[in-house]
Amino acid sequence: MLSLNNLYVQYGDRILLNGISLSVKPGERIGLVGRNGAGKSTLLKIIAGEMSPHEGQVIKPARFTIGYLHQDMLLPKGKTVLEEAMTAFSEVLTLEEELRGLQNALVQRCDYETEEYHRLLGQIGDITERLHQLGQQTTTAHAERVLTGLGFRHTDMNRLTDELSGGWQMRVELAKILLRQPDLILLDEPTNHLDIESILWLEEWLNRYPGMLIVISHDRRFLDNVTNRTIEIVLGRIEDYKVPYSQYVQLSAERRQRLQAAYENQQRFIAERERTIARFIAKATKSRAAQSMQKQLDRIERIEIEEQDVAVMRVRFPEAPRSGEIVAKAENLSKRYGDLRVLENIDFQIVRGERVAFVGQNGQGKTTLAKILIGQESPTSGKVSLGYNVSIGYYAQNQAETLNPQLTVLETMELNSPPEMRPRLRTILGAFLFSGDDVNKKVVALSGGERARLALACMLLRPFNFLVLDEPTNHLDMLSKDVLKQALLEYNGTLLVVSHDREFLSGLTNRTLEFRNGQLREYLGDVNYFLEKRQLDNMRQVELRTPQHSGTPEHSATPKRSNQAASARSSEDKKQLQRQLQRAEKRITEIEAELKKMEALMEQPDFYTRSDYQQILERYYAARKELEHYYTEWETAVEQLS
Repeated sequence: MLSLNNLYVQYGDRILLNGISLSVKPGERIGLVGRNGAGKSTLLKIIAGEMSPHEGQVIKPARFTIGYLHQDMLLPKGKTVLEEAMTAFSEVLTLEEELRGLQNALVQRCDYETEEYHRLLGQIGDITERLHQLGQQTTTAHAERVLTGLGFRHTDMNRLTDELSGGWQMRVELAKILLRQPDLILLDEPTNHLDIESILWLEEWLNRYPGMLIVISHDRRFLDNVTNRTIEIVLGRIEDYKVPYSQYVQLSAERRQRLQAAYENQQRFIAERERTIARFIAKATKSRAAQSMQKQLDRIERIEIEEQDVAVMRVRFPEAPRSGEIVAKAENLSKRYGDLRVLENIDFQIVRGERVAFVGQNGQGKTTLAKILIGQESPTSGKVSLGYNVSIGYYAQNQAETLNPQLTVLETMELNSPPEMRPRLRTILGAFLFSGDDVNKKVVALSGGERARLALACMLLRPFNFLVLDEPTNHLDMLSKDVLKQALLEYNGTLLVVSHDREFLSGLTNRTLEFRNGQLREYLGDVNYFLEKRQLDNMRQVELRTPQHSGTPEHSATPKRSNQAASARSSEDKKQLQRQLQRAEKRITEIEAELKKMEALMEQPDFYTRSDYQQILERYYAARKELEHYYTEWETAVEQLS
């Protein structure tokens, strides 16, 4: 068990942690939450031993091990991905080196009957036995499995870590922590650089992990899936909830309401007492009573309420000008970087008003295709065209980093603004939480979240009818993500969004394209429908289960092969049938759920006394008729595809 006793941290006049005490037991998975600057990362550093509190102590059992993944880390250079991951097995590596030394010494000896020779044999036997206990035979395979789960391909194993971006280096560091299986894992924003597939794999791994976990994350669904306890840091103290994040939000709101009521009652009591003391103090006969009352009042423990960080962006995209029916179209498009094939002979189009999500592993071409569509990159072969009157608003994955660090917030907006919008710049910045002197801050002094907000503000300066957003939620807190999502739901143009945030994508799009092995696979629904359709808790299991006999994946939007020229049905006909099949399946699921609700109503004893029972019956029989229609459509599509 891990215990924190009376931790106290103060910077200047600000008390960050004020006497925090808590204990963590094996099997507990804690989500650490609180407003920005509340002290979450500080607390993780103290637990990890990377900094010391001004007062208090962290009590750990003997030989207690901790794995700490923080946001700012850099791997040593000169090792391959697999070699760096294998450093997690430090005891195995040390014993292997010792064993090699003993074996070399043994080979050079001929005194087979001496005590020294037998002592060497004994040492070799002991080390061999210990290596067997540590699973030496499977360490390499285990390391490769974990690296694969986090998104590395077999060809990546021998790449030098020097070549990797910060996000991929973070994955190697995370792999090392998971391979060590320490008693306690500390994760600070682990999903920032992971794709949906890797997040799902990590969730599954953490749910099997028997040790303790403390995680900071802005990914609501990740917290719900991996934690069973939520600790909020507020005013230097902690509030402890034995529930995952979504339940904590509800319980926290209820607690705050009770606290607010108690605070108001106490304030009324204090005000009344102070009025009484003021009256009594003026009378000589009651001055002693006034002094006594004042002492009692001074001893009261005052209820404090944290000023909630409820300030959020106010985002509303300008009205989208009308475009042509076809917004963007790709024909026979391929993209290669040297020998690396990213996209291979794909066809697809986006029509006006569609809301499309790009999902899939990092490195599969999501950002590449987005850049090709907007003209920032050229395809290796094939054709891309934009429709009539299409105007593009593009938010790049690293958009916040592309801002000029030496310009002020206001200067950045002026640089991106048409002349007619300049009188409104301060108003727009205020909507993005830049008010007063904040507009004169230089970009270099802004936090990651502030830069992301500024980059989004720049997008509101011109009307667009085709928004292309690549990982727009990076660096945004949960409140800001919710506001951005609501603004996108109200946006009346065409939307293409690349994201790994399942909560953000949920309900936002109506078409999902999965990128895999140079091809696109189409799902006519949002990310939840996509995950449901794939029937996975872990998308890698599906990859192993799905037959790939001809190399043509199920639900492929546009796989093209030379032998398809002999097919009796054209590629376009097949795509149309696949869309029809998915549309029918989706509608069947919706109608069956609706029928189940109506049947539950009809089973109630007082159903026929309801004023609307006739309308419910009419809806019920109409829904059954519609269900039969979609079953017929589904059967026809399956038969024709077969």
